[in-house]
Amino acid sequence: MKAKVDKAEKQLTSFINKFNPKHRSLIRSVRKELRKRFPIANELAYDNYNFFVIGYGPTERPSDCIVSIAAAASGVGLCFIHGADLPDPARILLGEGNQTRFIRLESASNLNRREVKALLAAAVAQSKTPLPMSGAGALVIRSVSAKQRPRRKKK
Repeated sequence: MKAKVDKAEKQLTSFINKFNPKHRSLIRSVRKELRKRFPIANELAYDNYNFFVIGYGPTERPSDCIVSIAAAASGVGLCFIHGADLPDPARILLGEGNQTRFIRLESASNLNRREVKALLAAAVAQSKTPLPMSGAGALVIRSVSAKQRPRRKKK
């Protein structure tokens, strides 16, 4: 089991290392904060064509994810999978799709803002599948695309 965990962490590190140093640091610090907030959630990692994503949810099903880190060469965001249904009195959520909303992250400290904490709490509360009451979440590498957009901006 430890070998499987080590392999997943090593693979995740290789995904993160594709980014410039500033984004690598931000991804790692946001991940650390989300692991503190959601220690029981599974982390579902995707290194897809457009984005590198780490989703946090109660199961290994992507549709059950509550929130995710989404990173591209242009920056890092916190994506609320069912954000269109969240109360957002501070109007900080971006996006206009039918389901997903996000906020841009300049620092992991953004997660400590009152309005972001309220959004995280609301996202957990509205989750159709609740987080388990005990246990530890696993890191699951869900998919890796052979072809990807650059993870660093061209100079």
